[in-house]
Amino acid sequence: MQKVLITIGLVLVAAGLLWPFLSKLPLGRLPGDIVIDRPGLKIFIPVTTMILVSVIISLILWILRR
Repeated sequence: MQKVLITIGLVLVAAGLLWPFLSKLPLGRLPGDIVIDRPGLKIFIPVTTMILVSVIISLILWILRR
């Protein structure tokens, strides 16, 4: 459990340091993300972005478990 918490902390610190570069990535505006924009209502469902982030996190965890 200690290794997991330390790893999560390091990942959060790295993401914080890399945030200026990460914010320029087109995450959240990928093809396949659903946007419903009507007067008085805006719904955003980032389907493709969630799948991409899930695959990346799965690969990172798979590499760390080896």
